[in-house]
Order: sequence, then structure tokens, then C-alpha cells
Amino acid sequence: MNDSPNPPNPADDDCDAYTGLGAAEAEERARQRGWTTVRTLPPDAIITMEYVVGRINFAVKDGTVVRSWKG
Repeated sequence: MNDSPNPPNPADDDCDAYTGLGAAEAEERARQRGWTTVRTLPPDAIITMEYVVGRINFAVKDGTVVRSWKG
């Protein structure tokens, strides 16, 4: 539970800032910034177009985030 009067808002987060980070570091940073779901996928994975509020997606190659996007 976050008792902060101004909890982080993932909508304000810059997804491009995760590119180049290690997968574990990116996930930790995302959770600190208020993301409720962090999904890690291989690059070019086939996924549904379902948009989930509060979720950030990471395409990870060799342990490094190569792309990230909301939903």
C-alpha cells in the first residue's frame, strides 16, 4: 500500500526511458513508478491487442529491454 499523498501515475511515465535497461532493473523501476502489471516478452512475440490500463510491456532480448509500450 502506498501512503504517499501523491502516488506515482504510470500515465506520466516515458516508456522510451526503459530501453537499454536490464529486464530486472526495468521491472523494478516500473513498479516504483506505479505500474501494476509488468509483462516481459521476447521481441516480435505474437500477442493479442488487448489494452490493459496500468500495464507496461517490455520486449527483452538477451536480458535487455529493446522496446517498451503501455497497455
